[in-house]
Amino acid sequence: MSLALIAALPFLGALLPGLMIRAGRNACALVTGSVTLLALIGLGLHIPAVLRGDVIQTRIEWLPALGLNANFFLDGLGLLFAGLILGIGLLIILYARFYLSDRDPMGQFYTYLMLFQGAMVGIVLSDNILLLLVFWELTSLSSFLLIGYWKHLPEGRQGARMALAVTGAGGLAMIAGMLILGQISGSYDLSVILTNKAAIQASDWYLPALILILLGAFTKSAQFPFHFWLPHAMAAPTPVSAYLHSATMVKAGIFLMARLWPVLAGTPEWFWIVTSAGLITMVMAAKIALFKDDLKALLAFSTVSHLGLITMLLGFGTKAAATVAVFHIVNHATFKAALFMAAGIVDHETHTRDIKRLGGLRHLMPITFAIVTIAALSMAGLPPFNGFLSKEMMLEEAAHTAPWVIGVLATIGALFSVAYSFRLVDHAFLGPQRDDYPNKPHDPGFGLWVAPALLAALVVLIGLMPMTFAGWLVDAAASAVTGAAVQAKIAHWHGLHSPALWMSLAAIGGGLAVLGLHRRLEALWLAAPRPEAKQIFDGVMEPFARLARGITEALHTGSMGRYLWISTAAIVATGYFAFRSGSHAAGSRTLTEIEPVAAIGWLLLVVASLAVAVLHRQRLLVLVLVGVIGLIVSVGFAYLSAPDLALTQISVEVATVILLLLALNFLPKTTPLESRPARKLRDAALAGFGGLAVGGLIYALLTRDFAFPTIADYHLANSKTLGGGTNVVNVILVDFRGYDTFGEITVLGIAAILIYALAESILRPGPANDRLRNWVSDTPDAGDRHPLMMVVATRMMLPIALMVGIYIFLRGHNVPGGGFVSGLVVSIALVMQYMASGFGWTAARQKIDYHGLIGAGVLIAAATGIGSWFAGRPFMTSNYGYFEIWPLEKFELATAALFDLGVFLTVLGAVMLALSSLSRLANRAGQTVNTEAYDVRPDLTPDLMEEK
Repeated sequence: MSLALIAALPFLGALLPGLMIRAGRNACALVTGSVTLLALIGLGLHIPAVLRGDVIQTRIEWLPALGLNANFFLDGLGLLFAGLILGIGLLIILYARFYLSDRDPMGQFYTYLMLFQGAMVGIVLSDNILLLLVFWELTSLSSFLLIGYWKHLPEGRQGARMALAVTGAGGLAMIAGMLILGQISGSYDLSVILTNKAAIQASDWYLPALILILLGAFTKSAQFPFHFWLPHAMAAPTPVSAYLHSATMVKAGIFLMARLWPVLAGTPEWFWIVTSAGLITMVMAAKIALFKDDLKALLAFSTVSHLGLITMLLGFGTKAAATVAVFHIVNHATFKAALFMAAGIVDHETHTRDIKRLGGLRHLMPITFAIVTIAALSMAGLPPFNGFLSKEMMLEEAAHTAPWVIGVLATIGALFSVAYSFRLVDHAFLGPQRDDYPNKPHDPGFGLWVAPALLAALVVLIGLMPMTFAGWLVDAAASAVTGAAVQAKIAHWHGLHSPALWMSLAAIGGGLAVLGLHRRLEALWLAAPRPEAKQIFDGVMEPFARLARGITEALHTGSMGRYLWISTAAIVATGYFAFRSGSHAAGSRTLTEIEPVAAIGWLLLVVASLAVAVLHRQRLLVLVLVGVIGLIVSVGFAYLSAPDLALTQISVEVATVILLLLALNFLPKTTPLESRPARKLRDAALAGFGGLAVGGLIYALLTRDFAFPTIADYHLANSKTLGGGTNVVNVILVDFRGYDTFGEITVLGIAAILIYALAESILRPGPANDRLRNWVSDTPDAGDRHPLMMVVATRMMLPIALMVGIYIFLRGHNVPGGGFVSGLVVSIALVMQYMASGFGWTAARQKIDYHGLIGAGVLIAAATGIGSWFAGRPFMTSNYGYFEIWPLEKFELATAALFDLGVFLTVLGAVMLALSSLSRLANRAGQTVNTEAYDVRPDLTPDLMEEK
């Protein structure tokens, strides 16, 4: 399976939970898990090749001129992290199915989870640092949604904001550092950067790049002094905590340091910065964890401590230490995810996470007790569990790393780890049973404990047979980190001469002693003054928040005129600065003669534009004048040999004028006086100066040659050969710039849906709905709202208009036309039916879901673009061929027609949905809904017509 597809599967899977939740929670979880399982299977297919030492690559050119390509590669390190992300992600999906209550929107949760999963997989598989940065920021955004999932909890919202602020700021710093690496290496591909160690470390920009990149890594992996955000993220649901804080988000910074280890490690700067940060974090967080009463808070600080342990090992800069770091990444993910899920089970069943309200649960919750005991002993580093193996190896490396204080502090950190691990088991599960639990404890059903049980089993298996269950993966990942072949020797016994043995015994004995003195130490801890990271963070953020509020309140006053004035003034000032600071030369092009027709058209355009400004208070008249301006512009396009633009402009004008007339029906026909004479004079001066400046700029462009060769020649030369069409404008829209067109129809569809949503909000009970119900038209209605002549004329026009629309659609690839214009033509034909016979009569006969039209159009356009990938071509590349079907002559078929069909459906759906929304407002406002095609029927007497 392609690496790009493996990375894309979670994002594609994010589309499914919102749909499948309608089929039930089991179906939603099953489909979500199936997508993750499919990606995991695709990853597993590459395991034999990776273990042979191969590097799997997928290269997709995106923006090669900028160095931004969708390049992916898979080596041992990527295999390790991708396997953890997908494997534990699959267990989290199962666990969440039974953890979330019926009140929690499960479809939304799984959508957020899959977005985060996709971003993490993208990070560990990216071969392009620019692409990696995109995925990196996506993890911050998606984790914000996950941490703040319980929106009703203030601590959840605050934790999400804090995580986003800290990791987002670090991400911005990391962007700069990664760009520096790319500039030094001459490439933004990681596979190239990792071969330029000498050039990078010899560069004067090495230290700035190192500091900036480490800021990103430290903030993401909660290293001192950025450790404080992770405990506050514990307000998220337990499945989020188990996933983000064991195997994924907090490991992203660790992954980055491991990925760049070959080119950044081995210098004094790397050693002191990374080792110091990791060691301080390890000891400090372990000490804090010992005094936390909330189970998740204890586990959160223990996570920070173990992340510090891994960071410290990477900081040592030796191949052996890097191998131990890789091994502990595996071990920590297994026992920590199991512990978080077990803590969630305790909370789920007892309704509390306060360790002081627990105790004696071993008999009431024996399965949970077994899971917690196994995982906690592994976290403490006791044999025969996997945590013992990597802890011993860590202490061995610390003992042989100068200065000696590193070994001492590592032992102290291990001591605290033993103490809080034993406290977790002792204070929550041992001791006598209580009779004041918030809820009677009991083990949950199979669905809730099976996921942590599988991880606990893996803890035991790796601990007993490390080389069988983890050695091959550690070797592959460590080889990728160090850039040299690694064959790890993982053993339970290293001999009496090993300093790790005695350091470990000291840690275990000291940890038990600290646990015995916990009450006294806790009293000292609570009495001692200490800085509170959250208060410091709030104090730092408050001035920025006040500044932001001040600027927002000063600028965002709700006045559209003010916004336009500021924007126009800024544009004019920027243009004036560029004009004054630049050089100027006379134009080299001669002017063409002005023909009388063009002069008359220009004069009409000027007069109509001035009339709009002068008569702007009379809205109906201004709307007519705007239509006149659009008509003149259309004529101008035709005069300047741009028939496609002329067709589009006149179609847009007709459709928008009709819709605006309907909307104007609910608004006053005149605008109240708002501006003082002085303000009008100021605005007129600014507008006049800006208009003259723009006119001068256009004149300068038209009378001078372009500084760079025009792209028009390329389009003219390749329109037929590459796009299969002779209408260059249409080929540009559906092929060369098809992605732009796809974005535009998406925005058009969103705008129509927003109009519908706005109408829905007005129709709901409330002040706006009351005003609508009491609305009285300020102009008299015509006696015959649906004239017979108009009804007959529109009926006759409808088949002709539909035929013209189809004709314009089919011819668009070679002569003026296309999906956009044909969509507008058909829309106008249907709008005329609504206007002639009324919304009620027409809607009853045309039962089309306009939302569905918009969705179908966007999906067809997207599917057409994606289809080009299967032909090995870039997204939105069209293909064409010539066919002969008897009795027809030879004709051309192009995939661009399918894309144009998507454009057609989106335009048609958007216009009709806007019309439908306005018509529903009219109905609520008290206007009658007709059931006949017209108000007067010649075949009935007036009396019979009244009865009808």
